[in-house]
Amino acid sequence: MAEPTRTPLSLRERRREPRNGELVPAETLKAHLPGVEPDRRLNDWGRSERIEGVFDATLVEFFYRHWFRAEVEGIENVPATGGALLVSNHSGALPPDAAMIGKSIREEHSHPRPLNITIEHFFKGYPGFSMLVSKIGCVPAHPANVHRLLFDEEQLVLVFPEGRRGTEKLYKDRYRLRRFGRGGFVEAAMRARAPIVPVCVVGAEEAAPVFAQMALFKRLTGLLYFPITPTFPHFGLLGMLGYLPAKFRIRFLEPIRFDEEGMHEDKALVQTVAHDIRASIQENLWDMLSRRRSVWFG
Repeated sequence: MAEPTRTPLSLRERRREPRNGELVPAETLKAHLPGVEPDRRLNDWGRSERIEGVFDATLVEFFYRHWFRAEVEGIENVPATGGALLVSNHSGALPPDAAMIGKSIREEHSHPRPLNITIEHFFKGYPGFSMLVSKIGCVPAHPANVHRLLFDEEQLVLVFPEGRRGTEKLYKDRYRLRRFGRGGFVEAAMRARAPIVPVCVVGAEEAAPVFAQMALFKRLTGLLYFPITPTFPHFGLLGMLGYLPAKFRIRFLEPIRFDEEGMHEDKALVQTVAHDIRASIQENLWDMLSRRRSVWFG
């Protein structure tokens, strides 16, 4: 006698196992699986508590406290719980702005939280550095990754809509925001119904100024990014970390919330919100610059 045909299980059902006739979430079963290398303390994105802690104690703490002497405004605008998308301006050779934003949330916020930093895929072309970025909380800039972090894991995510155009910007164009693409970051936040917190950073343009881009060396080395700075390429790859001691100011603006379902389907609304966020960041940057008395002393 032929066995009865089984109906294919759905994706949600395949993630569960039967127990006493009931389906149990796969997440519950993960607790019973032994860790392959539990001492590594890695999360699903490859983030390492150990490496991130060493990186923070040896580099980020020094730059934040003593070299850049960062000052923070509006840190209360960063939600204490739930997913939120932070959108910031971006600039400089190997920009230090992402690390300073993450450090400010850990140090100044009443409820410190880890920050997931989205990065361009071209960073994979840099030897050694490509292995480090995932260990310190960086994830590839892809809408699916952003949605998972915001909606499924309710994490803080930092995006730089200017992308590589921001890091390639020359010193003569400092603090003039590049176009924010097609508003994909807004659509991701709307889809996850997570607030957007605009962030303004002053100081990175002077700390790591880019005076020129060497197209010839980019072709010879295969690197997509080869800037000329006060310390690079004269001192090799370490010269990209030779930041000047510019005063950092970080301002978190009021969050923009999306409470209605299906807002991401309105492409015109997505573009309008992205334009308004860019205009708000640009306006606040000009305001912060007008109040600054000195590049080095604030």
